[in-house]
Amino acid sequence: MDGKPFVDGLVLSHPEQMARLRRVCPEAVGAALVAGDPCFDRMLAARTHRDRFRRALGVRRGQRLVVLNSTWNPEGLFGSGDLDILPGLLPRLAAELPADEYRLAAVLHPNIWYGHGPGQVRAWLDEACRAGLTLIDPVRGWRQAVLAADAVVGDFGAVSYYAAALDVPVLMAADGRGRLDPETPLASFVRQAPRLDPYGPLRGQVERLLAAGYGRADAADGVTSVPGASANLLRRHFYRLMNLPEPVAPALLEPLPLPVYEPPRRTAPLRVHTRVDGVDVWIERSPVSPYGAPGDTHVAVHEDTRDAAALEVADLITRDGAPDDPRLGGWRHWVADVMRCYPQCGMAVFVTGPHLCAVRTREGALFCLSADTDTDPDTGADLDPAAYASSLYAWLSSGAQMPSAGVRLRVHAAGGVHPVWVEPVRPRPRSATEAR
Repeated sequence: MDGKPFVDGLVLSHPEQMARLRRVCPEAVGAALVAGDPCFDRMLAARTHRDRFRRALGVRRGQRLVVLNSTWNPEGLFGSGDLDILPGLLPRLAAELPADEYRLAAVLHPNIWYGHGPGQVRAWLDEACRAGLTLIDPVRGWRQAVLAADAVVGDFGAVSYYAAALDVPVLMAADGRGRLDPETPLASFVRQAPRLDPYGPLRGQVERLLAAGYGRADAADGVTSVPGASANLLRRHFYRLMNLPEPVAPALLEPLPLPVYEPPRRTAPLRVHTRVDGVDVWIERSPVSPYGAPGDTHVAVHEDTRDAAALEVADLITRDGAPDDPRLGGWRHWVADVMRCYPQCGMAVFVTGPHLCAVRTREGALFCLSADTDTDPDTGADLDPAAYASSLYAWLSSGAQMPSAGVRLRVHAAGGVHPVWVEPVRPRPRSATEAR
């Protein structure tokens, strides 16, 4: 105030910021301190847990996690001036990126949630969420999502810069229209990052980004000049301000928590393209059928779909939950109920775990499908069990006959081969009461 600093400490992360401060406000330099970035230090310390963060988000082997992020500025990706790019971009991404090859998540700045309200934000993004998008906790989960990401589609906010500093490829969807100081490292990064064309085909743009591997690990130099040291530097400064002796024990930051398990939940109808050759089945699932895709096609619909009419024409109807859920009468009762209610349905699929499902065909045959995960974790099966069921549906529809001992299918998806065991399930014998 009155030309003098009114704060005891102005924390900066890099000497470059000190140099700019000296040019624009030399009076504040005496109160400034270069103490690094505790947020980035927490992310650096958690890099070894990347695979855990990916599994928490339900990212399977061979899948690519694409994280979209927006800052709260009106020129950010969620605001995009008057263009409203993100609400239309998200359902298109969910539709164009095959479900088993890509996982989508969105990180929105807390002020977006606060300014519009959670109900409005979820309403705007409902279509994309029903197609498999997950909205990340903007306070407790966004760092883990960035660490888990294979690519980030974002804007000029800090999240994109953190991602680049962690060597995650970034596709710039909103550059801020001059909002940034052109001399900052962030502005330099935004100028150089590849641009997203929100109106062009999206799958090719994401694939080119991943193939090019456009990372900017050098961006870490602009994030902090003292990586890993922020806790010690900040504590030392705080105790100096309080005129107290600093504790002898090292200053430590709180580690990033492991998020709750939150796999994608797709309730939008899926168009499934398949090709069968012996026990090999190629599969691609997506909410929209790509034009000219080869092979046979069927439609798989989750029972909780908002479009109830889609259940009337579904080839497969799926559900997930505990196999003995009393509300459904157990999985056997549920699959029989589906066949009774939807006479056009060819297969009812009850997913009971990350690698298991049970199915019933229109002819009444029961099968248990289990992924062959006993092999090397880098080569074993790891797909959505509903995809295994679609593969079985295609295999049976091709005219194949089920051996009495079952069959081991090889499902081709997400850039790999996923072995799955299909075992016949014998019907339970009827009790004497039921027989009467």
